[in-house]
Amino acid sequence: MEPMSEEASRNTPNLRVKGRLMSASEIERTLVRLAHEIVEKNEGAQNLGLIGIKRRGVPLAQRLAVLIETIEKHAVDTGVLDISFYRDDLTTAGPRPTVNKSDIGFDVNGRDIVLLDDVLYTGRTIRAALDALFDHGRPKSVQLLVLIDRGHRELPIQATFTGRNIPTSSREIIEVKLREVDGDEQVLLVELAD
Repeated sequence: MEPMSEEASRNTPNLRVKGRLMSASEIERTLVRLAHEIVEKNEGAQNLGLIGIKRRGVPLAQRLAVLIETIEKHAVDTGVLDISFYRDDLTTAGPRPTVNKSDIGFDVNGRDIVLLDDVLYTGRTIRAALDALFDHGRPKSVQLLVLIDRGHRELPIQATFTGRNIPTSSREIIEVKLREVDGDEQVLLVELAD
């Protein structure tokens, strides 16, 4: 999910930052834990491939690949899926995500794939990502990793690996900032003001 930037939050009179949910060090510790969980569930990294959903899923995939390589002493392939959509995270009745040309960069056939995104919300982005992934081949398995699961699912999609479960109201938005994309590192809770 493409979160609203803090600057956009501040420049939009109907939004306000409620608080910081995760600091940079908390994000890093969470990724270390998730790397160990991935290795344990997949019994190593030999058949593993990590695919990040553009934008913030990509640096998450790259960071986890480095962490897993450190644990397992085995390189992990990473790739990118580009799922673009119009701003639809402020309402449950928005346009559907669209898939753009993606460069996964490795053969997904027969691989254990971990699909990564920053926030799991309605499930529509993940549904589009799964369609795009299967256009590239037939993985042995597909697991989903999200940094934040905020609930409000419209589709029966559940993450295999979750950094944090943060239940939100329909008026709240989770804003993930990663240094590679935003030049900042934190997770914020933003709310629609009255």
